[in-house]
Amino acid sequence: MLWYSMGIMASYIFVGLGNPGVEYENTRHNTGRIFIEWFGQTHDAEWKHDKKINAEIAKLKIGSNTVTLVNPDTFMNNSGKAVKLLVDSVKKAERLVVIYDDLDLPFGAHKISFNKSSGGHRGLESIIKSIKTEKCARVRIGISPTTPSGKLRKPQGEDVVMKHILGKFKPEEMLQLKKLSKKVSLALETFMSSGLEKAMTEFNQS
Repeated sequence: MLWYSMGIMASYIFVGLGNPGVEYENTRHNTGRIFIEWFGQTHDAEWKHDKKINAEIAKLKIGSNTVTLVNPDTFMNNSGKAVKLLVDSVKKAERLVVIYDDLDLPFGAHKISFNKSSGGHRGLESIIKSIKTEKCARVRIGISPTTPSGKLRKPQGEDVVMKHILGKFKPEEMLQLKKLSKKVSLALETFMSSGLEKAMTEFNQS
């Protein structure tokens, strides 16, 4: 297994957003980090802490592509510090995928998008500012509760939002996310093999 080095760039870079530390494990705000770890498990990833980037890094070979998995060891609001050392051009940004939690989607839903604003997500906003472009793909994973009829019930108010996003997933919710992660993994693989448009067409929910 080859490790990432500053002299060799992977063809694709997949970043999971979250906060480092045991106290944040399995919290809703760490959804991106969780999904990247699961993707790595599927491909027998070997992780290593990169001091220069301040992130957990794993480099994979999937088909004819190389992929660098990145879980920044900075807190969410400073996620861009790690990513900017890996993505220094628009061309590289177009092969970047950021996975993160989204309050605008119900729990269990997901959506792949490209070249959009941060939507108020501070982790993604930090990355966009650091790489100086919005031209990157992202996989949004819904974490908001729903009403009994299935309607989105987005938390309101700063204290309520913070309590929700920093709350831990229940065991049954983790099982649901694990199932969803298989679909997201297929979407990422489709992105590499057939392009972003096909991945969006096949995997985005209506």
